[in-house]
Amino acid sequence: MGTLNKRNKNWRDATKLVRGGTRRSDFAETNEAIFLTSGFVYESANQAQRAFKGEEDRFIYSRFTNPTVGMFEERMALLENATACWATSTGMAAVNAALIASLKSGDRLVASKALFGSCDYICRDLLPRFGVETVMVNGTDLDEWEAALRHPTAAVFMETPSNPQLDIIDLTEVSKIAHKAGARVIVDNVLATPVLQKPLELGADVVVYSATKHIDGQGRAMGGCILTNDLDWSNGDLKQYMRHAGPSLSPFNAWIHLKSLETLEIRIQQHCRSAKKIAKFLENQRSIKRVLFPGLKSHPQYDLASKQMSGPGTVICFELEGDLECTFDFMDSLNLIDISNNLGDTKSLLTHPATTTHQRLSQEGRLDVGITDTLVRLSVGLEDVDDIIEDLSQALVVCK
Repeated sequence: MGTLNKRNKNWRDATKLVRGGTRRSDFAETNEAIFLTSGFVYESANQAQRAFKGEEDRFIYSRFTNPTVGMFEERMALLENATACWATSTGMAAVNAALIASLKSGDRLVASKALFGSCDYICRDLLPRFGVETVMVNGTDLDEWEAALRHPTAAVFMETPSNPQLDIIDLTEVSKIAHKAGARVIVDNVLATPVLQKPLELGADVVVYSATKHIDGQGRAMGGCILTNDLDWSNGDLKQYMRHAGPSLSPFNAWIHLKSLETLEIRIQQHCRSAKKIAKFLENQRSIKRVLFPGLKSHPQYDLASKQMSGPGTVICFELEGDLECTFDFMDSLNLIDISNNLGDTKSLLTHPATTTHQRLSQEGRLDVGITDTLVRLSVGLEDVDDIIEDLSQALVVCK
């Protein structure tokens, strides 16, 4: 299995992102190696038996464990200050695994209404098919959490900041309320990233990520991960699900994410600087009805975001004056910014949630969480910020 670097929890995040989890083979390579293998061989039949019984700690099959995937998991665990990490094929695989491993027929799930479209589907449509009761609440309203969690609950699920509305949920207070109800608190931290927010330190039990977004950061590889300090759950229900259901991350994608982590903090800080400047520009445009960005004092949860996050994030939502046709004209007039439903990329990307990521919701359902026909989501890239602003400025002309 090679030599594992010391797991130094005293390292600062920038060092963890570069050094954490590095495992060198007998060839003593500088760069982490890609172990593109589906299986592993044993010295004897007896060793294979011991490995499958869990009596010998070693790699068995890459659907379950792999050296390159293990390095990525170790680095993410160090960064999140978690004791366990499970890498998955996508972010949605991570969300699904965390929920499935926490719930059974007859259990109760309380989730925030403001969710990514696919997360909403799992909570509202998929889980109830298997006998799970799902209750949806306004995530920013502590009274609604209190009311929903007066009854025994197995799990709580939320995004903060939410996608795309950028609602900020009080992680500490909701976690306290949830734990009184006996719930496991699962947080999708994809928009904040581990650089800007540490949910486990704020009271959450489980954190999930889509590594496809900022962790890769260059639109190349799918991936996800689940992090926790609950070793009984990690080594029990979650481990069995991961071993047998097969939502595993490929070694090649794990290597891409592993290398991308080395620049994550640098990229996020630049994304944030640019996003703040762009948000201030947008806030002063007559053709824009409102701007949602946690770094603006006009954001409804600005104080909470400043307390809970170390930076404002990389995504801006804004609502245009006019109608759907005007909104599409604006999008089609962009020259630099690409129309894409992805986010967290080096390239600036803009999407229209009502007709893409959240199109499966009814109009009433979309309006209930603030997604109108003129709302767009901008993921700020690493281009020169003034070029991004100039592109937005020339496209906004069609809305005047």
